[in-house]
Amino acid sequence: MGWKKLVAGLGASAAIASGLMVGGAATATAAPCPSLYVVAIPGTWETGHDKQPQPGMLSGVTRGLPRNVEVDYVTYAATAFPWEGEVYGNSKKEAVSNARGLLSRMALRCGDTRMAVVGYSQGADAAGDLAAEIGTGLGAVPADKIAGVGLISDPRRSPGDIQVGPPAPGAGAGGPRPGGFGWLSDRVRTICAVDDLYCATATDDFVTRFAGFLAQSSDANPANLWRYQLEAGAIISDLMAQGGVPLLQAQLSESATQKRIDDIERFYKSQTHTAYASYQVGGGHTAITWMRDWIAGMA
Repeated sequence: MGWKKLVAGLGASAAIASGLMVGGAATATAAPCPSLYVVAIPGTWETGHDKQPQPGMLSGVTRGLPRNVEVDYVTYAATAFPWEGEVYGNSKKEAVSNARGLLSRMALRCGDTRMAVVGYSQGADAAGDLAAEIGTGLGAVPADKIAGVGLISDPRRSPGDIQVGPPAPGAGAGGPRPGGFGWLSDRVRTICAVDDLYCATATDDFVTRFAGFLAQSSDANPANLWRYQLEAGAIISDLMAQGGVPLLQAQLSESATQKRIDDIERFYKSQTHTAYASYQVGGGHTAITWMRDWIAGMA
């Protein structure tokens, strides 16, 4: 197959798997014990160890919520590549851990407060993993404490997730979460622009799917070995069913690799991934206004 072609093909797709984004958001506080507590997880580069979240993609979701709602933003590495200090897997794991801590502290402080989680891009990846954890009974708070989970451009979107707006093809570049959201399945809403390659990777694009798997497993946690085996097995099973190694070789050819590079360049220039404030999901709503009104209705 040729390792140079494999590296080139995966390299061309690795950015898709990383869920990159620029921006941030602010923290709003309300009563000592709010009726609803919202944990918002920004995307890649929207926050970091050396800075507080700045207004960005989720600011429109949390701005203007009812006075009895309290919002906290998660601070984490929010990086994607090794030269930034943290690989994607470790960065996301930190986001999940910090968000889990915020929920736990609120549950101890205000036992009657209901909770919601919202995330964008890498933050949606983390928020979805946290929801899957809670929904399968392994979370820091019971599933019945969670009023809703909103995911915008989730790199682990599953075709079976409840989607708002025009149906996006394929699935997230990182592959669906094994087991889904469990008891939270009916309270999770995902929004993915039809041309957003982070959350709408074609099921037969195996180079990007393998790149997404490598990004997701880059934390190299032995406790997740079972998950890695399931995810890699799903990709290989699909590959074998659709043509096997010859298909993968074709997708790693020079012409196919160049086409993938050109497609990714067009994707970045289109700014699809950064346009959710204007992306229409129906009923006069953009992705951001729909998510804000949905969360406001939980208060």
